Amino acid sequence: MSDFLVVGGGVLGMLTARELAVQGATVTLIEKGECGREASWAGGGIVSPLYPWRYSEPVTALARAAQRAYPALAASLLSETGIDPEWEQTGLLMLDAADAGEALAWAARVGSRMVSLDRDQIYAQETLLAPGFEQGLWMPDIANIRNPRLLKSLLASLRANPRVRLQEHTSVVDFLREGSGGESVSGVVVRHNGHSAHLSADRIIVSAGAWSAGLLNTLCVALPVQPVKGQMLLYRPTAQVLKSIVLTRGRYLIPRRDGHLLVGSTLEHTGFDKSTTEDALASLRASAEALVPALASTPVLRQWSGLRPGAPEGIPFIGHVPGFRNLYVNAGQYRNGLVLAPASAQLLLDIVLKRPPQVDPQPYDPATVRSV
Repeated sequence: MSDFLVVGGGVLGMLTARELAVQGATVTLIEKGECGREASWAGGGIVSPLYPWRYSEPVTALARAAQRAYPALAASLLSETGIDPEWEQTGLLMLDAADAGEALAWAARVGSRMVSLDRDQIYAQETLLAPGFEQGLWMPDIANIRNPRLLKSLLASLRANPRVRLQEHTSVVDFLREGSGGESVSGVVVRHNGHSAHLSADRIIVSAGAWSAGLLNTLCVALPVQPVKGQMLLYRPTAQVLKSIVLTRGRYLIPRRDGHLLVGSTLEHTGFDKSTTEDALASLRASAEALVPALASTPVLRQWSGLRPGAPEGIPFIGHVPGFRNLYVNAGQYRNGLVLAPASAQLLLDIVLKRPPQVDPQPYDPATVRSV
């Protein structure tokens, strides 16, 4: 029996398990596949919401807390595991945003650095952009993190910690309830290699991304979190084509330190279908070439997809699951899973460990009714 069961081996589950172990707890982390191979792996790793001024205050609060936390987290993991998550402050250039005035007002209000660029300034900064862009917004403090490497370093940290037990390729099929009214959850029923088993813990945390709603539904708890597919492309240009992240019309290009270039992403409501499509390939290629014409002669190296956990207004559910004294959830970050991860995990841990929270927990309370 462990002090905690954490269901879900994405970035949230791994960050949570790591911090609980640091605090002296024993943790069993359960993942239906391999840790770090779902939405956390599939994202782009931009450490900011796209068009951050369009989000509500709860998302902004978590995003700003996470942005402050990422440099130290990346440095700590590199020191501990030797795997560099490659946190890099590249800046973010947004082109021809229709609501640039609102963006600048938001930046002034929250204290984020944002500079308006004219056409000459845009092309002085990014010389290989397609012609025709007239107005830009430059956020020099925005960073990106190489999420597959972040996940590898987190997994290495957990594997080396004797307080953490990893249960990969293990599916949760039910919860074990106790108490006169079933108000406590004592453990889970799992399937592993065709066999059933019971795993017990004092407290249970569900952080299974798009699959969280299905798990809680077995307890008759309705969590309005739905899968939203995103497809992405990877290029390897022969020479550097961008110095910073570039965003326009909802599509972005992210340069990596090793010369790779990511292009994303689609938004598709197709249930749990993760297949990639020719339509998405063509659409993403067109977006990439419309930004950087030199990519027209560069082959696509890879195409993949992931399932985001979509919640109403993109505000995640973080806290006690209503009706159960020892059950918690952290899910629904939608497009901002990596963006919000350190702060989301911190808030959940503050609630679980009864510490003064750094972010007001009320907007994320699972007891708050939100319609899809």
